[in-house]
Amino acid sequence: MIERILNPEAADEESARVEEQLVETLRPKSFATYTGQELLKQNLGTAIAAAKHRGEAVDHVLLYGPPGLGKTTMAGVIAAELGANLRVTSGPAIERAGDLASLLTNLADGDILFIDEIHRLPKTVEEVLYPAMEDFGLDVMLGKGPSAKSIRLDLPNFTIIGATTRVGALSAPLRDRFGHIHRLEFYTPEEMTKIILRSAGILGVTLDAGAAAEIAGRARLTPRIANRLLKRVRDYAQVNGVDGITRREAREALHLLEIDELGLDASDRRLLTAIIEHYGGGPVGVETLAASIAEDRATIEDAYEPYLMQIGFLERTPRGRRATPKAYRHLDIKPPEPK
Repeated sequence: MIERILNPEAADEESARVEEQLVETLRPKSFATYTGQELLKQNLGTAIAAAKHRGEAVDHVLLYGPPGLGKTTMAGVIAAELGANLRVTSGPAIERAGDLASLLTNLADGDILFIDEIHRLPKTVEEVLYPAMEDFGLDVMLGKGPSAKSIRLDLPNFTIIGATTRVGALSAPLRDRFGHIHRLEFYTPEEMTKIILRSAGILGVTLDAGAAAEIAGRARLTPRIANRLLKRVRDYAQVNGVDGITRREAREALHLLEIDELGLDASDRRLLTAIIEHYGGGPVGVETLAASIAEDRATIEDAYEPYLMQIGFLERTPRGRRATPKAYRHLDIKPPEPK
């Protein structure tokens, strides 16, 4: 898939590393500097304060929600608020039970193990994780065949923070072992503007509130996308010799990126236009639609549809996808006469 600037997921491993290096400097390090998610911060702050008062590790935390909303950042904030060491891994990286055992036995009291994409843990690894989370013990098999025996290793009191975009893909036994389960919500336009102004200050970009609001309005209420757009606006301003970015310069830069006022890019509009012009507004099956615009089904379902459905431009029906009247109006296309 061609990388889309509005896709909150990185396109490949190399771009992911570069993106992570850039994002790391923009990540807030405490609840005080973390904008938004007020209820989540309040709940986690209470849990952290209580755990510190008792001298215990915080109960295991599961964070879920769409990509780009700050699950990894929140894990870092929790570790910083606790003054704990943070070890980071991901579900696909833990291929065998031995990999998990190596991670867990190297933890110290109070450490935090952050597992991104925890829904992708192999089943065999997941079963080893159950007693580790519940009893802080690890069952290890020594030897093979009739002489094999099982021993239990005691583990330090640690906290697992799991992050997933697909909480429904987690098995019930794993999900139930988390003491704190929280969804990260989309941010408000006002919160997005604050995030952009803060990021601009860190990056050394001078822009006014109008420019920040312009970027915020097109960032799909997602901080990761907002920071990407801010960097592209910064590039435009630098190349054109603009010292202080105003709303006009921000609008011109985003226009070059083909990102409209609602945050739709050329790919989003191509999808909607195909439904409207080729299939009379729908309904059309997702496989047919994928062939029509030369994309695979997973890309449509994971990259395009969530935001289009969120803003009410696309409907999923038993017979397929259908464009809504709002999509017609946005694309300035006359809707068909009702039959």
